[in-house]
Amino acid sequence: MEALVERLEQAVLRLEAVSAKIHGCSGILSNGEINGYHGESQCMDAFDHLLRGALSEYMRNSLTIGGEVAKHAEMVHNALQVQKAFLKLTTTHQEPAQPELADLLRPISEQIEQIQNFREKNRGSHLFNHLSAVSESIPALGWVAVNQKPGPYVKEMNDAAIFYTNRVLKDYKDTDPCHVEWVRSYLSIWTEMQVFIKHHHTTGLVWSKTGPVASSSMLIATPTTPCPPPPPPPPPAFTDECPKPDHSAAQHSALFAQLNQGAAITKGLKHVSDEQKTHKNPALRSQGGTSQASPTKANSSSLSRPTTAKKSSPVLELEGKKWRVEHQEQVHDLVIEETELKQVVYVFSCNNCTLQIKGKVNSIIVDNCKKLGLVFENVVGIFEIINSKDIRLQVLGKVPTISINKTEGCHVYLSKESLNCEIVSATSSEMNILLPQDDDDYREFPVPEQFKTVWDGSKLVTEPTEIAG
Repeated sequence: MEALVERLEQAVLRLEAVSAKIHGCSGILSNGEINGYHGESQCMDAFDHLLRGALSEYMRNSLTIGGEVAKHAEMVHNALQVQKAFLKLTTTHQEPAQPELADLLRPISEQIEQIQNFREKNRGSHLFNHLSAVSESIPALGWVAVNQKPGPYVKEMNDAAIFYTNRVLKDYKDTDPCHVEWVRSYLSIWTEMQVFIKHHHTTGLVWSKTGPVASSSMLIATPTTPCPPPPPPPPPAFTDECPKPDHSAAQHSALFAQLNQGAAITKGLKHVSDEQKTHKNPALRSQGGTSQASPTKANSSSLSRPTTAKKSSPVLELEGKKWRVEHQEQVHDLVIEETELKQVVYVFSCNNCTLQIKGKVNSIIVDNCKKLGLVFENVVGIFEIINSKDIRLQVLGKVPTISINKTEGCHVYLSKESLNCEIVSATSSEMNILLPQDDDDYREFPVPEQFKTVWDGSKLVTEPTEIAG
């Protein structure tokens, strides 16, 4: 009997060894359990739980809403499948050198860019807040490139989404509960992602200590979804004539993509000999321009051609409950007259224009505009100015709150009825509030831009400096 038991134990050990090879696991056999594979299996099971739970619910709610939201959700699904393939690779392979790691991370970065480009191409959508919530938070997938504590990074991206999901809740909480469920299910993806990171990658991405070194070729045969969407066209180069995305999450994604180039980031640089350096050859400076400058000019002009060709058409129309005023150039007689209390006004990329809004509206947003004059009567919610320059705003009636963010040069003319409004500003400069006087004139007051913070023994105390104006 003892001999039979011994033979059975040996057979079990051989079967477990074969199973370990099938799964690509290089753990150590101990008491019938493969230690390495046990931890790897837990990690991937936890990620699959996120995909089957929060992601699946988000997909169902997105399909119910339909339109651009459903298409966006399919892209998010593909992105998480790409990350799953990458994480599976880390459980069975050792960390490669930086250039090879950059190649491994590039598919995730491309998915992020595709999702954000989709939002930019659908700015006129009535579901723009849904698209923005996803676009602003999707860089959270870049946690795999965060070395120390990736959990807080994911939370930061989740907070960026909440700014827009709050708008979705405001628009739909009393009319369509499906949108409320959509918000809950989408945010839960990143909440569960934080839990997953906390348990399995607390101090950064964990690679296998054994096994072969990972290679970018290993991800080529990894399937994502049965029917992935076609790849997006290459994004146009930004010039002075093309508005640059201003959102911090887009900047995170762009930086992530640049870092992923690794050593290849210097491939486009051209060697300059000593004879071509102006600081070593004063004669070149006196020429004002050398033969080397012409290719640069030719390149910059060629980059700007597709941008100019794709210049958007001006828009002034009511779409559902949103007034869209977009891409207007040097027009000084823009007027919105037939307004209602539930309507919002969105002014985007208007340069050297004047707009008048009559009646009472819910809110007004000015985004990425230059040299814009805007006169309005009443706003029951908030007036926002984002990423703009040289804005002149006049209030004829009442407005409870004015928000100025990432703006250079803003003059706000308040009416006597709106003197109690709150003005909130951040990362902005050259802001002035003009208050009406008894002689129908205005008195100008600068908004502080510089602050002083001191410790009073129990808390930090911040106040404007004397030269804050």
